[in-house]
Amino acid sequence: MSTLKNTLIALAAILPLAGALAPLTAQTGLTIYPDGRVLVRRTFPVAVPRGASTPTVGIGNADPSTIFALDTAVAIERAVYDAAVHEEAVLRRSVGKRLVFRTGTRTDGGRAVDDTVSALVLGVDPLRLEMPGGRIAFSMPGQPLYPADLVLAEPSVTLALESSAARDRLGLGWFGWGASWQAAYSIVLGRTARVSGSAVINSESIRATDAQVQLIAGDVGRAAAPMPVMARRERLMAQDAAAVGNAVGQQSIGDVHLYTLPGPQTILPGQATAVALFEPMNVAFEKNYVISGFIPYWGYLPQQPEEGEVPVEVSYHIRRPRESEFGDRPLPAGVARVYEADSSGQLQLIGEAGMGHTAPGEDLRLSTGTAFDITARRIQTEYITRRDSTRAGWRTRAEATFRVTITNATDSARVVDVHERRGGEWSILTSSVPPERLSAHLTRFRVTVPARGQSVVTYRVRVVW
Repeated sequence: MSTLKNTLIALAAILPLAGALAPLTAQTGLTIYPDGRVLVRRTFPVAVPRGASTPTVGIGNADPSTIFALDTAVAIERAVYDAAVHEEAVLRRSVGKRLVFRTGTRTDGGRAVDDTVSALVLGVDPLRLEMPGGRIAFSMPGQPLYPADLVLAEPSVTLALESSAARDRLGLGWFGWGASWQAAYSIVLGRTARVSGSAVINSESIRATDAQVQLIAGDVGRAAAPMPVMARRERLMAQDAAAVGNAVGQQSIGDVHLYTLPGPQTILPGQATAVALFEPMNVAFEKNYVISGFIPYWGYLPQQPEEGEVPVEVSYHIRRPRESEFGDRPLPAGVARVYEADSSGQLQLIGEAGMGHTAPGEDLRLSTGTAFDITARRIQTEYITRRDSTRAGWRTRAEATFRVTITNATDSARVVDVHERRGGEWSILTSSVPPERLSAHLTRFRVTVPARGQSVVTYRVRVVW
């Protein structure tokens, strides 16, 4: 028999269980990916002799094509994964075996005694039983009592191993599913922004006690179609945030980042666990108001309809100073929630934003919604086009003038940025506010709007396509 480095899996048939099921207690390490994959590394208290052996161990939900040995001295020649733990599967394993059925109970000397009958299981679909005397029955004569060695406590794998040395334990790795994680950040605004972050692990079917848990942040491709994800159960938030002194360690591996949770962790189905990613930090921040442009990024510049209201976006620029734990570490993607105290000192959620992976030293820029008391209206006041013939063909040049009226209903002056984005050949011809060319495709007009007042910005654009 040839040795398969990555495990040959036979799923077409279920082999009889070889040996007793290994105890469920084992040393476990989990690496959890954001998309629901879980890399499990588990050491079972199963002796592996030198040469051939056929142990059976319970590994739970798993992708059987990914099972591998953690010890290079141990080669997996064959593996049969049995995920069937229901009664129908146990009955199928009973074919060719004699089962005992409880047909009722009676009293004997004041004690309850079971009445039983045994039958040989000939087959299933349909069920055929050979009763005492050689008669055949197509239904169960009572409640079946199955031998313990036919019942799996969890999905299991039977292995054919070849080991070059004796081992007192068996280490296996495989990919399963049923757990995922994401980062969650809280930003409390005051004179500074107090930023804290946690890794939130959601378990649907993964169960592990005293396990080393690591988290992968980044885009790890998958070659096959996504494996089925079990139905989500109602999640109970267990705020198990680690102490500040036990910060999560992180390292770069390949082109992703690996976060190692401090100490052993217990992961249970239906539970969510939050562990602090770093010590809370107080950093500087800026609040910005932005009105996005109306010019199409590509293609022609159309004549616009009548004046209309446009949203004023609220965003926060969170500084990440170098040479600080917050600034020098990469931040995994997640959700950032922004809080501010009301007049009574109670914190209120004032915005929420998705956040992508953020490299060390890169500031956070969070768009959290639209302003309530700062409004804007935009109108196109002029529009002309001209077609020109060139050696390369026809070109169209369009010019348009826009007016943006910004109203501030608050008691303080506000600075509002009006953005225009355009690819290709374009330019600002004139404007009432000096334009700032932030890049080849972005121009900003910075407008100060007085308290309980209005400001107007006008600008003329030329676009060529």
